[in-house]
Order: sequence, then C-alpha cells, then structure tokens
Amino acid sequence: MYPANFEYLKASSIADAVRLLSENPGAKLLAGGHSLIPLMRFRLARPEVLIDIGGVDGLRGVTVSGDTINIGALTTHATIAASADVQRANGLLAEAASGIGDPAVRNRGTIGGNLAHADPASDWATVLTALGATISVQGPSGSRSVAAGDFIEDAFAPALAEDELITTVSVPVLAANQRAEYAKMSHPASFYAVVGGAVVVTMDGNRCTAASVAVGGLTPRPVKAASVEQALSGTTLTMDSIADATSRLGDDISAAGVDVIGDVFASADFRARIAPVEVKHALLHAIDLAHH
Repeated sequence: MYPANFEYLKASSIADAVRLLSENPGAKLLAGGHSLIPLMRFRLARPEVLIDIGGVDGLRGVTVSGDTINIGALTTHATIAASADVQRANGLLAEAASGIGDPAVRNRGTIGGNLAHADPASDWATVLTALGATISVQGPSGSRSVAAGDFIEDAFAPALAEDELITTVSVPVLAANQRAEYAKMSHPASFYAVVGGAVVVTMDGNRCTAASVAVGGLTPRPVKAASVEQALSGTTLTMDSIADATSRLGDDISAAGVDVIGDVFASADFRARIAPVEVKHALLHAIDLAHH
C-alpha cells in the first residue's frame, strides 16, 4: 500500500527543524524511517507534513566526556554497537544495539527515532532506564533534559511536544565495579522484546551494594523494579538470592499502576510470568553465573 499524500520538507539545522515543527502542527520527523514509514504505508499514520532531519549536523555520533557517553539522536544502532568507545565505557549499550532488529534496521534505525516512537516492545527505553540515562530535547523555548525513566509516558506516547525533537542521549560510563546486562525474550521475526529485563549492579566482591533494574515489553512503558533493587542491595548474589529478589517483580508492576499487555504474541499472564525469568537471566549473566 502507498502512503497518503504528504508534503516533504528538509531541515538544515536543529533550529530549522524546530521552526518547521512549530509551523506545521501534526508534522512528523523522518530520521531512519524504520518505524514511521511502515506505519505510513499501511496508513496507520497520515502526517500531512514530513520533515527530514537526516542531514542535520550535530545529531549524529558518539563522544565520551569524563563519566558520560553522549550519543546524537541520529546515531544508528549499528554505529553504537560497533563503537570501540561505547564498548569500553558501557558494554551494555553496544550489546543492546547489536540485538535490535536485523542488519537493515540496525544500519538505518536511530536511537532518537526509536525513543520518539515509544514502542513498548523496543529495547532502548528499558536499557536506558536501568542505566539512569538522560534524554536532551530541543524546542522553541530552548533545551531541556528528561530522565529516561520518565520519557515514555504510555505506549507510543513519549514526553515530547509536537514542536520538540530529541538531540542527545547521555549515558553514564560504568564504573570498574559495575556490571550491566540485558536479557529478552524476543519475537523471532522482528526481534522486538516480548519481555526484556535490564540490570546494573554495583559490586564489592560478591556482595551487591546497589542495583538498578528495569523491565519492558510487558507494559506500555518500562517499569523500574524498586523492590527487586532493594532485595538485591546488601546481599551476596547467588542463585538463591537472585531468585528471591526477582520473585518480587510482580509487586513492582502492580505498584506502577500499569496494565500488562496481552496481544497476539503473548498473553498478559505469560508476560507477567516470564518477566522475572528475564531479569534473573540478566543478573546471572552480569555476575557470570550464566552466559548468553
């Protein structure tokens, strides 16, 4: 099927993109296009104006400055996965990027486009929530920063006004005593996450001194698992202690006040049962009690 008719505009800069968004309510940004174009072809999205930001300077690339990794919104998943700087500074980012879609998706899809699309089954929002990342947004009133855990408000509903665009994703460099992993049950065709769990643990020998845990895919937005984090902190991580901590995940999902998704890929009950398993897998991988 062909898309409905639309006007095509090309932004020359970030300021120009903001101006065009302000002048064209309801317009959509075109980055990698792997989320938007299929929706347009099926006429599930019918923007009257499409603004191409693919040539905007300053929205592409990875830099590491001190204890922060800064990733331009137009940086592709493949670039993140292949970056030696990313692999050294925060291997979880490279790992997550390498597991997104297929080579065609990874070579065209962008981290900013993925976040702006806010698909509950995508990986980045869950991973970045666990890592404590920050998303920088530019609009007519200037720039602002949003914690990754607050950026997805609902399914396909990011904390992004119609005249704003994502410019940078900033992620902490992992400390020498930190371990981070992401495990997901993915759809075999699309590799979207049916359920995914991301973890960051700070270790003192075998003892966990702090933990950050997020789950996605099963709810409209990622859920931070506070009770799991509390159960992990201060304990020696073993098969038993990890199993005990992850058994509390259902309480966190209930406390978040969000419904578990049931669809053609998996029922709500199945997702709820698998979520603790994926978080446990991620934790076991992180401390080398199991391997991918």
